[in-house]
Amino acid sequence: MQEHEIRRGSVQSIDRAVAILRCFDARTPDLGISDLARATGLSTSTVHRLLLAMQENGLIRQTAHRRYAIGPLVAQLAHSGGIPAGLRDAAMPVLRALRDETEETAAVHELLPTGQRVVLDQVESRHQLRRTYTEFGIPVPLPLGAPGKVLLAFSPWERQAEVLAAPLEQVLPQTITDPVVLAAQLAEIRTKGFAKSMSERTPGIRSVAAPVFDFSGQVVGCLSISGPELRLPAERLEEFGELIVPAAWSVSELLGATSAERDRCTTRAGGR
Repeated sequence: MQEHEIRRGSVQSIDRAVAILRCFDARTPDLGISDLARATGLSTSTVHRLLLAMQENGLIRQTAHRRYAIGPLVAQLAHSGGIPAGLRDAAMPVLRALRDETEETAAVHELLPTGQRVVLDQVESRHQLRRTYTEFGIPVPLPLGAPGKVLLAFSPWERQAEVLAAPLEQVLPQTITDPVVLAAQLAEIRTKGFAKSMSERTPGIRSVAAPVFDFSGQVVGCLSISGPELRLPAERLEEFGELIVPAAWSVSELLGATSAERDRCTTRAGGR
């Protein structure tokens, strides 16, 4: 057998093993061989062979009645520090890369159960004149600023409707206070994947932000890039928007997000 055929066979085995791992979730924590064969489209003999190899490597463990579940190696990796423990840990390397590429301050924000957001951390620009967050851990209403708008845009429609029905605080002349205008912006944000703020919350600061999703597809936070308006004309913000969307998605993937779950929750956020 030629080398490339051996390599192709090895890759195929990995693909099939991953397909088996993807079958397990909170609703189906343990499955039988027939269940896995139906879910993956593989033959029962192939599934059985793969399960034996995966069990030897700790990826799968056998439970009662010849059923299988996620193995101890997965849990060990999750607790070893090799897999980020949360939003901040997953975001920090990405923030450093964004700061280096844009030369502006990059930050990670978390969505709170109260319907507000907080700044978790930042990687500051090296410019003398720069955006510096100081309000770590202080709740900020969602409609204010690019991070707040992007978190609201991807939140369940019920939460958006509640915010849009309440009076919108005007903290600066540029703050969006018209619910019709804000609703149109939220729809545009879902289409483009990022939000912009033209000095709507902090004087002289413009920003862009993109959402971060968890394993369930729910928006849990966002990444932002911000800086002085004199360095961030509208076209520059658009460039940063195109840059931050894939960066934020890379953080989502570290938190276990899948595109299918993300799209399902995004559809719900649009009221459909």
